[in-house]
Amino acid sequence: MKICVPSGSKKGLEAEVYGHFGSAPYFTLIDTESGETEIIENSHSQHEHGACNPAGTIEGKGVKAVVCAGMGARAVQKLNDAGIKVFSGNFSRVSECVDAFKRGEIAEMSINGSCRGHDCGHHED
Repeated sequence: MKICVPSGSKKGLEAEVYGHFGSAPYFTLIDTESGETEIIENSHSQHEHGACNPAGTIEGKGVKAVVCAGMGARAVQKLNDAGIKVFSGNFSRVSECVDAFKRGEIAEMSINGSCRGHDCGHHED
C-alpha cells in the first residue's frame, strides 16, 4: 500500500515528520510493501487555513492513506472523497510513521478529530 507522510525535508525515510499536512514543505510517499519512496514538493504549503488544495498534489499518485499529526476538516473530506484514508499520530521521523502504520498502531482520523485552525497545536512554526 502506498502511504503519504508530510515531511520537512527531502530525506526520505529519515525526514522529520511535519506537524500539519497542508503546510508541509514536502510529501514523502512510501510503498509499504516494496519500501520505494518518492518525494513531492507541496506547492500549497504557504496558505490561509482552508484556502488551498494540497490533497490534489497527491491525488493520482496511488496513495491510499495519509499519516499526519494534524489536518483540517476540508482536507480530510477531500482525501476521503478521493478514496484516501487519513490516520493521525505524532512521530519524529517518517520511518517511525511507516513502521507504526504497518503494525496497525495508528488511529484513523475523522472530520470531527481534525484541526480547526493554524493554532491547533500540530503546526510547525
